[in-house]
Amino acid sequence: MKGSYDVKVWNRRVQYKFTIRRNLTILRGDSATGKTTLIDLIASYQANGAHSGVSVQCDKPCVVLSALNWEQNLSLIQNSIVFIDEGDPFVATKEFARAAQKSNNYYVIATRASLFNLPYSVTEIYGIRNISGNLYEGTKRLYSQFYPLYTIPSNNEKPDLVIVEDAHSGFEFFSKICSDHGIQCISAKGKSNIYPEIVKRSHNEKILVIADGAAFGPEIERVVALRNVRSLSIYLPESFEWIILKSGVIPQRISIKNILESPSAHIESSEYFSWEQFFSAILIQITNDTYLKYQKSTLNPVYLQKKESEKILDVIAETTSAFLSPIEPKQ
Repeated sequence: MKGSYDVKVWNRRVQYKFTIRRNLTILRGDSATGKTTLIDLIASYQANGAHSGVSVQCDKPCVVLSALNWEQNLSLIQNSIVFIDEGDPFVATKEFARAAQKSNNYYVIATRASLFNLPYSVTEIYGIRNISGNLYEGTKRLYSQFYPLYTIPSNNEKPDLVIVEDAHSGFEFFSKICSDHGIQCISAKGKSNIYPEIVKRSHNEKILVIADGAAFGPEIERVVALRNVRSLSIYLPESFEWIILKSGVIPQRISIKNILESPSAHIESSEYFSWEQFFSAILIQITNDTYLKYQKSTLNPVYLQKKESEKILDVIAETTSAFLSPIEPKQ
């Protein structure tokens, strides 16, 4: 399944209206914020249709997956938006992650815990905000909206240390740029290692974390929490490959422009479980047999040349100016 979908769920007392943009959407928040109510309404409509007193409007079927026989039931669901409540522990298992990855569905998961087996985006973690509406047939309708839980501010401070999630091409690029600006740079060798890398560092160090935002969702809560006790900045592009595509280093084609403007319209969820996988595949494909040939394992030196690296840094500078300090690069 691909594309973004507007969903509207309502009855006489409450209305939910939101847009699903990726195959994994996470609903967070404490009890009584409306997560379970939303899923209960969809389940009621699923069981009883219009007789439930609930209306559901979406271009794709909206279904609820419960713990009872979840594997068998999921195997029968195709091209749908699947809602799962936080009381269902199977959602945190590796078995569910494998089953979801093989499917062509989108998933909306209500949970108060981080789901470390699922590569969800930091931009698709939402809370629910409730707003009282006008009187409706003698009752007040509650209007419920999704709002993003994590908005990472831009950073303008030069760090002492840069921790990069990537261990390959992305790390090679940032390591070279950091070296030119007198900044230490290390690879965490995976997103799950970023938190322990930060914890073991001195509290006096100014740290910048660079990770793929497209899959960093499971780690964001505990990393952001460290900002209360550390001098910590975070840069979360979709992926390093996304930066390159956006930079204009690759001769621009209409297809690249369209993809960057509306990725969800081009990314088939059954083929790419995370958007970072898609951007890597596209960059590898369009640069094959050219001097800009890209591979994840080792960075093509062309991307470190002055013209190319400056274009890439221009994209990064939209969020962080950590590499644009007045200190002259080393000769």
